Amino acid sequence: MDISIFKKLGFSDKTARIYLTLITLGPTSVRNLAKKTEFNRGTVYDGLKWLKDMGVVNYYEKESKQFFVAEDPDKLYDLVNRQTEQLQEVSKRMKDTVLELKSVYDKGGERPLARYYEKGEIRKILEQVLSRCEESGELVYRVYSDADIRDYLYDGFESFSDARIAKGIKVKAIAIGGGGELRGLDERKWLNIKKDSPTYIIIYPGSTAYISLNSQGDLVGVVIENDGVYQTQKGIFDALWETLK
Repeated sequence: MDISIFKKLGFSDKTARIYLTLITLGPTSVRNLAKKTEFNRGTVYDGLKWLKDMGVVNYYEKESKQFFVAEDPDKLYDLVNRQTEQLQEVSKRMKDTVLELKSVYDKGGERPLARYYEKGEIRKILEQVLSRCEESGELVYRVYSDADIRDYLYDGFESFSDARIAKGIKVKAIAIGGGGELRGLDERKWLNIKKDSPTYIIIYPGSTAYISLNSQGDLVGVVIENDGVYQTQKGIFDALWETLK
């Protein structure tokens, strides 16, 4: 017999086996039940106690010995009904619990969310930059434009700059490593610093994207979605921007 239905009622593999064996044997002793199930007596005692608490097994004494017997299988419906009532009560109480937890959760502020983008998915980040700027009404974003990444960034989205300009979205770029060209609605300043691993950073409404090359030379990215992180990165960028010529 498939015991999965019993497990849904809370039976363990062992209690299900003990119960089904008892159904087959009829009234029997712990010793005989242990022999038939191949469990030790302690395991059988514990299983019988649970089954008795569930109302599907009982016992009687005969000649100073205990004999256990399964109740009518219809008793399983009582177990189902009892669990249904318990679940309904839990469901009622859960509503209040969830409301309480949500109030605590909301007070915790916005949680940073990190999204990872593999090879070939950088276009999704660029599309998000444009859509976030449009949706927020903040038609400007900021970038740290790394020369080692810049030449690969728009592979698969060569029309990005045209799309940006068409939407009236401006960009402020701090170029690291020199180079770069103006395409329209953009400003550029240069920062000469030494670096070990190139990273292109885009700071746009509510998010900050970090794009770099992996060990295979493929572009990968991670986006931190959090307004607090965005505001901090934006403030640092603007402060640095004012110091550059």
